[in-house]
Amino acid sequence: MMRRCTLIVTAAVLLVCGPSLVCAEDPESPDTTTTTVEPAAPNRLLGVLPNNLTVDQTTVSPQTTRQAFKATSLNTFDPVIFPMVGVMTIFGGGQSSNYATRYSRTFADNTIGNFMTGAIVPSLADEDSRYYRRGTGGLFSRVAYAASRSVVTRTRGGSAIFNISEIGGTAAAASLSNFYYSPADRTVNATLTRWGTQVMWDTLSNELKEFWPDVRAKIHGH
Repeated sequence: MMRRCTLIVTAAVLLVCGPSLVCAEDPESPDTTTTTVEPAAPNRLLGVLPNNLTVDQTTVSPQTTRQAFKATSLNTFDPVIFPMVGVMTIFGGGQSSNYATRYSRTFADNTIGNFMTGAIVPSLADEDSRYYRRGTGGLFSRVAYAASRSVVTRTRGGSAIFNISEIGGTAAAASLSNFYYSPADRTVNATLTRWGTQVMWDTLSNELKEFWPDVRAKIHGH
């Protein structure tokens, strides 16, 4: 599952691109959105992971509900996700159930979480579910910026707002998972743990989205 793959790769990304970023200038990052031609979809993270909800820190056209659902669907049902969920099922989720049951739970967690944070709640709350990559500034300011996007996002009109989609969407996903988890995993503590874990992985995913283009540029020598 993509959330769980980001921890190690994020650390590696920061190691590779960090030295060239620490001394960079730290210009202010505008938080406005105006209508213009939207850039092409970003390349896959690490050349593999689907990344359809990231844009550069530029002016782009406001996100529509249709775009949010389409991008979330592409992220969720990309062919690489199915074997990735299979691998994560092997190494996580305990061994109390058979593999097919654990796979279905893991896939459901990923699917519900993606749609809650990327399409359903953003559409209800009039929020832009895309990650706006900063792309410039010092290493630490960019790390802080990427992490802060879990609690601060944009409305579809371009204003800064508390990230209801992330905090509320992951809480809803964690609660809904109680319908298919075993009774032992339906406790308040277990639900809060799933919620916190989802927010953590999404935050680490933001770091990867922020710094992967820098690593890709170094790999390709430009």
